[in-house]
Amino acid sequence: MNRARQIIRAEEAWKRGYTGEGIVVAVMDTGACRHPDYADRLLAFRDFIDGREEPYDDYGHGTHVTGILAGNGALSPLYRGIAPKAGVVHLKILDRNGNGRRGDVVRGIQWVLENREKYRIRILNISVGTVKEGDVRDEILVKAVEEAWDAGIVVVVAAGNMGPMPQTITAPGNSRKVITVGASDDSAPLYSGRGPTKNCVCKPDIVAPGSGIISCGHLWQSGKNYCKKSGTSMATPMVSGAAALLLSKEPWLTNVEVKMRLRESAVDLGREHSSQGWGLLDVSRFCRL
Repeated sequence: MNRARQIIRAEEAWKRGYTGEGIVVAVMDTGACRHPDYADRLLAFRDFIDGREEPYDDYGHGTHVTGILAGNGALSPLYRGIAPKAGVVHLKILDRNGNGRRGDVVRGIQWVLENREKYRIRILNISVGTVKEGDVRDEILVKAVEEAWDAGIVVVVAAGNMGPMPQTITAPGNSRKVITVGASDDSAPLYSGRGPTKNCVCKPDIVAPGSGIISCGHLWQSGKNYCKKSGTSMATPMVSGAAALLLSKEPWLTNVEVKMRLRESAVDLGREHSSQGWGLLDVSRFCRL
């Protein structure tokens, strides 16, 4: 299934002029290559792993996430992202194996806070999480994302792929403040992290498609323009992209108001809250079209 069929009515928003233009999203991931679908809107790149200056992605996860969020379908309109005119600032905090250190995540968030005015960052997408909730060392991650949230940034975090048992939301998605995203279509096996958290916080907040998502491939120069991946990592940028669409038309909204709009517009799937949160992302309802 191509991603165009899984986007939750984003086409209606595009037709009304909701494109994400003027909104900048910081993405923390494995890096981002200069894929034609978003290269002209890759405003800055910071490498916390090897200190390289030129954008790159030696794993592919970050490029895929960035395409879901902000790809414009330059190489194929079938695979256009949610916010095709949004700007992107990418922070590489994961290595070539998709692994990372808590300290680099915290440093990345601090960089976003220090540079938010320079790049006009409104949204922070974190499609990464720890292996399992409960490690006391993860409190530093929760504290860092909540600092970003308290500064007014819309922080969107993956629920993790440790489900389907309760208390499988990964940090920092277990923060009560941030917007935590699960996958609406996980099956065989069920993988999306389920709540409540160990501190009895109801999570996830919302779900979006995350399985079999086709997006930008980091090997595009070898002819592999797009590739397919699954996980709550893929669902998360759909929500970040929707937030960019909304803020491009209603820039005065606060992060709390964006979160409440998600709650009001979500489509109830008839599942337990621990699985679906408020329900399924509906971009058109979210933008009140």
